[in-house]
Amino acid sequence: MSKNFREPVSGFTHLFGALVSLVGLIALIYKEIYIGQNSILGMIGVVIFGLSLIFLYTASTVYHLAVSSEGVIKMLRKLDHSMIFVLIAGTYTPICLIALESYWRWGLFICVWLLALIGIVFKFFWIDCPKWLSSSFYVGLGWLALVAFSPLSKVLPFQGMALLILGGILYTVGAVIYCLEKKGKKRTFGAHEIFHIFVLLGSLAHYILVFKYII
Repeated sequence: MSKNFREPVSGFTHLFGALVSLVGLIALIYKEIYIGQNSILGMIGVVIFGLSLIFLYTASTVYHLAVSSEGVIKMLRKLDHSMIFVLIAGTYTPICLIALESYWRWGLFICVWLLALIGIVFKFFWIDCPKWLSSSFYVGLGWLALVAFSPLSKVLPFQGMALLILGGILYTVGAVIYCLEKKGKKRTFGAHEIFHIFVLLGSLAHYILVFKYII
Protein backbone atom coordinates (compact mmCIF):
# COMPACT_ATOMS: atom_id res chain seq x y z
CA MET A 1 0.00 0.00 0.00
CA SER A 2 1.28 3.48 -0.84
CA LYS A 3 0.22 6.89 0.43
CA ASN A 4 -1.26 7.80 -2.95
CA PHE A 5 -2.91 4.49 -3.86
CA ARG A 6 -4.51 1.82 -1.69
CA GLU A 7 -3.52 -1.20 -3.78
CA PRO A 8 -1.20 0.00 -6.58
CA VAL A 9 -0.31 -3.36 -8.15
CA SER A 10 -3.93 -4.51 -8.32
CA GLY A 11 -5.01 -1.11 -9.58
CA PHE A 12 -2.38 -0.64 -12.25
CA THR A 13 -2.61 -4.19 -13.61
CA HIS A 14 -6.29 -3.60 -14.25
CA LEU A 15 -5.65 -0.10 -15.58
CA PHE A 16 -3.53 -1.86 -18.18
CA GLY A 17 -6.49 -4.18 -18.79
CA ALA A 18 -8.85 -1.22 -19.25
CA LEU A 19 -6.58 0.47 -21.79
CA VAL A 20 -6.00 -2.73 -23.74
CA SER A 21 -9.75 -3.42 -23.67
CA LEU A 22 -10.42 -0.03 -25.25
CA VAL A 23 -8.06 -0.85 -28.11
CA GLY A 24 -9.59 -4.31 -28.27
CA LEU A 25 -13.10 -2.91 -28.64
CA ILE A 26 -12.00 -0.76 -31.57
CA ALA A 27 -10.42 -3.82 -33.19
CA LEU A 28 -13.62 -5.85 -32.68
CA ILE A 29 -15.78 -3.16 -34.25
CA TYR A 30 -13.40 -2.79 -37.19
CA LYS A 31 -13.35 -6.53 -37.85
CA GLU A 32 -17.13 -6.88 -37.53
CA ILE A 33 -17.66 -4.07 -40.06
CA TYR A 34 -15.01 -4.90 -42.64
CA ILE A 35 -14.37 -8.64 -42.26
CA GLY A 36 -17.27 -10.12 -40.28
CA GLN A 37 -20.95 -10.29 -41.16
CA ASN A 38 -21.50 -6.59 -40.34
CA SER A 39 -24.90 -7.48 -38.88
CA ILE A 40 -26.87 -5.64 -36.21
CA LEU A 41 -26.70 -8.59 -33.81
CA GLY A 42 -23.00 -9.01 -34.48
CA MET A 43 -22.29 -5.36 -33.76
CA ILE A 44 -24.40 -5.43 -30.59
CA GLY A 45 -22.55 -8.54 -29.46
CA VAL A 46 -19.01 -7.23 -29.92
CA VAL A 47 -19.81 -3.77 -28.52
CA ILE A 48 -21.39 -5.20 -25.36
CA PHE A 49 -18.46 -7.59 -24.92
CA GLY A 50 -15.89 -4.84 -25.40
CA LEU A 51 -17.70 -2.41 -23.11
CA SER A 52 -18.08 -5.06 -20.41
CA LEU A 53 -14.29 -5.52 -20.42
CA ILE A 54 -13.74 -1.77 -20.18
CA PHE A 55 -16.34 -1.37 -17.41
CA LEU A 56 -14.89 -4.20 -15.32
CA TYR A 57 -11.28 -3.10 -15.54
CA THR A 58 -12.11 0.58 -15.07
CA ALA A 59 -14.24 -0.11 -11.99
CA SER A 60 -11.51 -2.36 -10.59
CA THR A 61 -8.84 0.27 -11.26
CA VAL A 62 -10.75 3.04 -9.50
CA TYR A 63 -11.64 0.83 -6.53
CA HIS A 64 -8.10 -0.42 -5.94
CA LEU A 65 -6.36 2.92 -6.46
CA ALA A 66 -8.80 5.27 -4.72
CA VAL A 67 -7.94 6.68 -1.32
CA SER A 68 -11.17 7.98 0.18
CA SER A 69 -13.67 7.61 3.00
CA GLU A 70 -14.95 4.22 4.11
CA GLY A 71 -18.36 4.92 2.58
CA VAL A 72 -16.95 5.81 -0.83
CA ILE A 73 -14.64 2.79 -0.83
CA LYS A 74 -17.57 0.52 0.02
CA MET A 75 -19.62 1.91 -2.87
CA LEU A 76 -16.68 1.47 -5.25
CA ARG A 77 -16.31 -2.09 -4.01
CA LYS A 78 -19.96 -2.79 -4.79
CA LEU A 79 -19.47 -1.40 -8.28
CA ASP A 80 -16.28 -3.41 -8.75
CA HIS A 81 -17.91 -6.68 -7.74
CA SER A 82 -21.05 -5.96 -9.77
CA MET A 83 -19.00 -5.44 -12.92
CA ILE A 84 -17.86 -9.07 -12.66
CA PHE A 85 -21.42 -10.11 -13.43
CA VAL A 86 -21.52 -7.59 -16.28
CA LEU A 87 -18.34 -9.06 -17.77
CA ILE A 88 -19.63 -12.63 -17.50
CA ALA A 89 -22.89 -11.74 -19.25
CA GLY A 90 -21.02 -9.51 -21.68
CA THR A 91 -18.75 -12.39 -22.66
CA TYR A 92 -21.75 -14.61 -23.33
CA THR A 93 -23.37 -11.94 -25.52
CA PRO A 94 -21.39 -12.29 -28.79
CA ILE A 95 -21.35 -16.06 -28.35
CA CYS A 96 -25.14 -16.12 -28.06
CA LEU A 97 -25.99 -13.48 -30.66
CA ILE A 98 -23.46 -14.51 -33.30
CA ALA A 99 -22.52 -18.17 -32.84
CA LEU A 100 -25.74 -19.71 -31.54
CA GLU A 101 -29.11 -19.85 -33.26
CA SER A 102 -32.83 -20.33 -32.53
CA TYR A 103 -33.82 -21.07 -28.93
CA TRP A 104 -30.21 -21.53 -27.81
CA ARG A 105 -29.41 -17.96 -28.84
CA TRP A 106 -32.19 -16.21 -26.98
CA GLY A 107 -32.69 -18.75 -24.21
CA LEU A 108 -29.10 -18.63 -23.01
CA PHE A 109 -28.80 -14.88 -23.62
CA ILE A 110 -31.87 -14.03 -21.52
CA CYS A 111 -31.02 -16.55 -18.81
CA VAL A 112 -27.47 -15.27 -18.36
CA TRP A 113 -28.42 -11.60 -18.24
CA LEU A 114 -31.27 -12.24 -15.79
CA LEU A 115 -28.90 -14.14 -13.48
CA ALA A 116 -26.31 -11.39 -13.87
CA LEU A 117 -28.86 -8.76 -12.84
CA ILE A 118 -29.81 -10.86 -9.82
CA GLY A 119 -26.13 -11.11 -8.95
CA ILE A 120 -25.68 -7.34 -9.21
CA VAL A 121 -28.62 -6.69 -6.88
CA PHE A 122 -27.29 -9.39 -4.54
CA LYS A 123 -23.86 -7.74 -4.30
CA PHE A 124 -25.29 -4.26 -3.74
CA PHE A 125 -27.36 -5.48 -0.81
CA TRP A 126 -24.85 -7.97 0.63
CA ILE A 127 -21.38 -6.85 -0.36
CA ASP A 128 -19.84 -8.53 2.70
CA CYS A 129 -21.20 -11.99 1.94
CA PRO A 130 -18.70 -14.88 2.32
CA LYS A 131 -16.14 -15.03 -0.47
CA TRP A 132 -17.02 -18.63 -1.27
CA LEU A 133 -20.66 -17.67 -1.85
CA SER A 134 -20.06 -14.82 -4.28
CA SER A 135 -17.26 -16.72 -6.03
CA SER A 136 -19.54 -19.73 -6.45
CA PHE A 137 -22.13 -17.45 -8.07
CA TYR A 138 -19.53 -16.01 -10.46
CA VAL A 139 -18.05 -19.38 -11.38
CA GLY A 140 -21.43 -21.08 -11.67
CA LEU A 141 -22.72 -18.41 -14.03
CA GLY A 142 -19.54 -18.64 -16.07
CA TRP A 143 -19.73 -22.40 -16.49
CA LEU A 144 -23.43 -22.27 -17.38
CA ALA A 145 -22.12 -22.35 -20.95
CA LEU A 146 -21.75 -26.10 -20.50
CA VAL A 147 -25.50 -26.49 -21.06
CA ALA A 148 -24.87 -25.30 -24.62
CA PHE A 149 -21.76 -27.43 -25.13
CA SER A 150 -23.33 -29.49 -27.92
CA PRO A 151 -24.56 -26.62 -30.12
CA LEU A 152 -21.38 -24.64 -29.46
CA SER A 153 -19.17 -27.56 -30.47
CA LYS A 154 -21.03 -27.69 -33.78
CA VAL A 155 -20.38 -24.04 -34.68
CA LEU A 156 -16.95 -23.51 -33.13
CA PRO A 157 -13.74 -25.27 -34.20
CA PHE A 158 -11.67 -27.21 -31.68
CA GLN A 159 -9.43 -24.19 -31.11
CA GLY A 160 -12.44 -22.02 -30.31
CA MET A 161 -13.84 -24.51 -27.81
CA ALA A 162 -10.38 -24.84 -26.26
CA LEU A 163 -10.17 -21.07 -25.76
CA LEU A 164 -13.66 -20.99 -24.28
CA ILE A 165 -12.76 -23.69 -21.76
CA LEU A 166 -9.29 -22.26 -21.10
CA GLY A 167 -10.77 -18.87 -20.24
CA GLY A 168 -13.19 -20.53 -17.85
CA ILE A 169 -10.39 -22.46 -16.17
CA LEU A 170 -8.25 -19.33 -15.76
CA TYR A 171 -11.14 -17.40 -14.23
CA THR A 172 -11.93 -20.35 -11.95
CA VAL A 173 -8.33 -20.65 -10.73
CA GLY A 174 -8.39 -16.92 -10.07
CA ALA A 175 -11.61 -17.29 -8.06
CA VAL A 176 -10.07 -20.08 -5.96
CA ILE A 177 -7.01 -17.91 -5.23
CA TYR A 178 -9.35 -15.05 -4.29
CA CYS A 179 -11.26 -17.30 -1.88
CA LEU A 180 -8.06 -18.57 -0.25
CA GLU A 181 -6.68 -15.06 0.28
CA LYS A 182 -6.17 -14.46 3.98
CA LYS A 183 -7.20 -11.25 5.67
CA GLY A 184 -4.40 -9.22 7.17
CA LYS A 185 -1.79 -6.68 6.25
CA LYS A 186 -1.85 -5.77 2.58
CA ARG A 187 1.26 -6.72 0.66
CA THR A 188 2.64 -5.11 -2.46
CA PHE A 189 2.23 -8.39 -4.32
CA GLY A 190 0.22 -11.26 -2.93
CA ALA A 191 -2.73 -13.55 -3.57
CA HIS A 192 -5.04 -10.74 -4.66
CA GLU A 193 -2.59 -9.49 -7.26
CA ILE A 194 -2.15 -13.04 -8.59
CA PHE A 195 -5.93 -13.29 -8.79
CA HIS A 196 -5.96 -10.12 -10.91
CA ILE A 197 -3.43 -11.61 -13.30
CA PHE A 198 -5.56 -14.73 -13.78
CA VAL A 199 -8.56 -12.51 -14.53
CA LEU A 200 -6.54 -10.72 -17.21
CA LEU A 201 -5.46 -14.05 -18.72
CA GLY A 202 -9.05 -15.33 -18.71
CA SER A 203 -10.20 -12.19 -20.49
CA LEU A 204 -7.42 -12.57 -23.04
CA ALA A 205 -8.44 -16.15 -23.84
CA HIS A 206 -12.07 -15.16 -24.36
CA TYR A 207 -11.13 -12.08 -26.36
CA ILE A 208 -9.10 -14.21 -28.78
CA LEU A 209 -12.08 -16.58 -29.00
CA VAL A 210 -14.45 -13.77 -29.96
CA PHE A 211 -12.04 -11.99 -32.29
CA LYS A 212 -10.78 -15.06 -34.14
CA TYR A 213 -13.61 -17.59 -34.04
CA ILE A 214 -16.89 -15.76 -33.30
CA ILE A 215 -16.78 -12.73 -35.60
